[in-house]
Amino acid sequence: MHLSLCYLDCCEGLSNVDYSQVARWEYRTRSLTRLFRSPYLACYCLGAVIVSLNFLRSHCFTEAMKSQPKLKALDSLLAHYTSVALMSIGIVFVTSSFLALGFIGTFLGDYFGILMEAKVTSFPFNVLDNPMYWGSTMIYLGWSVMHASPAGLILTAVVALCYTIALRYEGPFTEEIYLQKAAKSN
Repeated sequence: MHLSLCYLDCCEGLSNVDYSQVARWEYRTRSLTRLFRSPYLACYCLGAVIVSLNFLRSHCFTEAMKSQPKLKALDSLLAHYTSVALMSIGIVFVTSSFLALGFIGTFLGDYFGILMEAKVTSFPFNVLDNPMYWGSTMIYLGWSVMHASPAGLILTAVVALCYTIALRYEGPFTEEIYLQKAAKSN
């Protein structure tokens, strides 16, 4: 049972692409809002599912790395310090993104009709577009390097690919939501 759950999500099987599809469905139908009788409660529940699945993914990612051979070229002091730097920068991007957006802003609240007053342009958004996704990717990359894991490097590439695909859906759709908000305000 444990391994089958890891195989399901280790390579982003339940990825941000899927979350974006659920959020778009909610935006079109308001089905989750009706089910939970509140857009806030529905958003919190989807966010809790996303967080839980991200914990599962991280656990499975680690298990996959531990079960594979190490890459000797990455098993060095320089690689260790590089991995610590990558993970530290990634943690700064993820944490500061979450603090800037809040729980609802982080977990697709705009798809539930809970819109922010204005686009966040402060740190880390003034340094990097989509800092939460790329910070998370940096954490996975650093973790892979720290464990000298070729499997981890491959899984990190899969995570980055899934984030790139998700952003192709999420970015333009979110922009459209805020354009509609601006049009209604005028």
